[in-house]
Amino acid sequence: MSQIRVLVGTRKGAFVLTSDGKREDWKIDGPHFAGWEIYHIKGSPVNPNRIYASQSSGWFGQVVQRSDDGGKSWEAVGNKFAYDGVTGTHQWYDGTPHPWEFKRVWHLEPSLTDAEAVYAGVEDAAIFNSSDGGKEWKELPGLRTHGTGSQWQPGAGGMGLHTILIDPVNNERMYVAISAAGAFRTDDGGQSWKPVNTGLRSEFMPDPVAEVGHCVHRIALHKSKPSTLFMQKHWDVMRSDNAGDSWTEVSGNLPTDFGFVVDVHAHEPETIYVVPILSDSMHYPPDGALRVYRSKVGGNEWEPLTKGLPQQNCYVNVLRDAMAVDSLDSCGIYFGTTGGQVYVSPDGGDSWKAIVHDLPAVLSVEVQTLA
Repeated sequence: MSQIRVLVGTRKGAFVLTSDGKREDWKIDGPHFAGWEIYHIKGSPVNPNRIYASQSSGWFGQVVQRSDDGGKSWEAVGNKFAYDGVTGTHQWYDGTPHPWEFKRVWHLEPSLTDAEAVYAGVEDAAIFNSSDGGKEWKELPGLRTHGTGSQWQPGAGGMGLHTILIDPVNNERMYVAISAAGAFRTDDGGQSWKPVNTGLRSEFMPDPVAEVGHCVHRIALHKSKPSTLFMQKHWDVMRSDNAGDSWTEVSGNLPTDFGFVVDVHAHEPETIYVVPILSDSMHYPPDGALRVYRSKVGGNEWEPLTKGLPQQNCYVNVLRDAMAVDSLDSCGIYFGTTGGQVYVSPDGGDSWKAIVHDLPAVLSVEVQTLA
């Protein structure tokens, strides 16, 4: 029977949750790196026992950790992230120049085909790659030195590159998202990048339809339709059917189109999930009722999924990296909250159960389906 491993990053350490394919009884292991913020923890699709974790602290800085035994033991690997070439500047809130500085790793994305290759999205917004399992990191400077860089602004959480998607058909194509700059695509392995934000509208900007400056929260795709992208923006749920060249809004009948997370069913490329939050100033579900919304038609028509979820007095948030899916025949959906709950649905969202209730605030959730 298959095994499931759920990797959870929290404000105070990492946790590894394991179960068999029934997804009923869970073992909770952790905290690893107790007391440290674990922005992201993710395993290699090529070698599932190779796991990377981004360990961060306001006092002690940033450390990348690596495990080669499925999270049982860890070692710090190369942690020299040097921006390539001359340090650039961007415009800060008040319009004055501000130097680019390395603060933390927001996201780690292992290669789909090479167990030793991994990408890192960092703050201030840049992308790095390693070809030796994280021992050495090199910036892909074409993104940070893009001509639009002076127009990027930090979101409320900082100017982080928080999403990296690798096209499962074309290894030379990747997508990234930056708060607050927008989405970008490379078609040459990261050497050059183009903004892919046409169709996005952000009322807080002087030019609501500008080429860059949009606060994109998350992008997702399905491996069988890699040119179809789904986006949760600061406001609006969006869809692209041409690799990001243009976007259309698919918020439809959602109670609010603000949120952080979006994900896609493992076997149904038109079935997508979001968790609406009341507003950008009130980061909790409408009416204090935790509801995941599912569309089975790629957007616009949404249904609330509530069975097993608290429907009163629930004021948690679900952050951008805190939802994932497994690849079992009956697709499992997982998400974690800022209240420390991690939920699983073994039936594609029809019903939910808390795996664990009282972890520190959850920053990220990733799932590995093991043979």
